[in-house]
Amino acid sequence: MKKILFFIPNLSHGGAEKVLVNLVNNMDKKKFDITVQTLFAGGVNEQFLKSNIIKKTCYKKSFKGNSHIFKLFSPKTLYKHFINEQYDIIVSYLEGSTARIVSGRTDQDAKLVSWIHCKMDTPQSSSIGFRNFNEAKFCYNCFDNIVCVSEWVKDYFVKTFSFDRPIEVLYNTIETVEIIRKSCDDIDDVIFEKNVFNLCSVGKITKVKGFERLAAVHKRLLANGIKNKIYILGVGEEQTAIEKYLVENNLLNSFIFLGYKTNPYKYVKKCDLYVCSSYSEGFSTSVTEALIVGTAVVTTLCSGMQEMLGENNEYGIVTENNEDALYEGIEKMLTTPGMLKDYTNRAKERGKDFSTEKTVQAVEKMLLEL
Repeated sequence: MKKILFFIPNLSHGGAEKVLVNLVNNMDKKKFDITVQTLFAGGVNEQFLKSNIIKKTCYKKSFKGNSHIFKLFSPKTLYKHFINEQYDIIVSYLEGSTARIVSGRTDQDAKLVSWIHCKMDTPQSSSIGFRNFNEAKFCYNCFDNIVCVSEWVKDYFVKTFSFDRPIEVLYNTIETVEIIRKSCDDIDDVIFEKNVFNLCSVGKITKVKGFERLAAVHKRLLANGIKNKIYILGVGEEQTAIEKYLVENNLLNSFIFLGYKTNPYKYVKKCDLYVCSSYSEGFSTSVTEALIVGTAVVTTLCSGMQEMLGENNEYGIVTENNEDALYEGIEKMLTTPGMLKDYTNRAKERGKDFSTEKTVQAVEKMLLEL
């Protein structure tokens, strides 16, 4: 049996955090003795870890300036402080601070894996959590394997770091059976109107998700006679600024924040269209989930989208990454006769490919072969 540690900053409501919980819950406990350790306790996904997963944390809560404080110490010093047991394999499941800490390995028998979820296309974006780009490059070269969530993420990582060590792509683990089951639950806080198009999106309300431009697209659709409502499932610091725009444009009743939901799937299934307006993604969990529940998708061009939806829009519409293109994609989907129904059927077919069993087995194979 392999003793394995997954190390992540926290188990908040982000996609990577959710996917990690899906992964460890479904791994073979006869082959792996699993510990999930967080830098900071709490986070909505912590409650979903199964009882046979060992849970550890470094601090009861996050504190201001923690990343700057960590940089005062060497990776080796941090490793000795935070990782006080022996493991066969140690995985940093996010970029940045945990990758820096794990790279300071003092137990040379432990194999190291770094999971990369986001696009690293500049020295600046690649150095977050590290003292500088040179330190980031040195630390990532300490790992025995790098795992990227999409080919797009891998290509950027290899190019930016001039990386020539082992690296591979493994897709995110999604609880497909559970998602389908939960998508059938009743909804008691929203009444979806039948005479309008109901659109939705799921994610942290942050700059990178582009919800402010989705609000602008919503306004343009209404102005051009396309009746629609948009529902956002998530919380985040950008909500106040977007709500100010909604108030100024009399859109509060049609662009609606529903907050964080432990079961977003039932809302996504009831909507006509899922929209991803992000400036950047790794391999979007929420788009994958939309396909699984059979909701048509329009998305901006981000990492993994063409892998998921096809180079020629076989399973959804991928637009250029700007407001005008996103508007045109949504407008085309909603107004072209038969297109929405066709892509709804295509989504259902594509969703069948994201089997929990397949993705977990791929990860287990990688870990056992280290």
